[in-house]
Amino acid sequence: MAHTKAKGSTRLGRDSASKRLGVKIFGGAKIKPGMIIIRQRGTKWMPGQGVKKGRDDSIYAVKEGVVTFEKKKVWKFDGKKRASTIVGVV
Repeated sequence: MAHTKAKGSTRLGRDSASKRLGVKIFGGAKIKPGMIIIRQRGTKWMPGQGVKKGRDDSIYAVKEGVVTFEKKKVWKFDGKKRASTIVGVV
């Protein structure tokens, strides 16, 4: 017979589902209010003009326009000035 019997269950093989994080709408694209631009954990991208940060740190549009990404030097909590990407809607 070609059957395998009673080997027991494995402790491996468990993994959480991916959270589908990242940029959803890229720079230069038209957007409507309420549409999500970025899903993130923490503030890797900072909210700028025309957008707000949600409770789960996702960035969404509050007005109609075009998505923009710009690099800016921002003071961090450790007292250093570092480059940050600011997301906005113009």
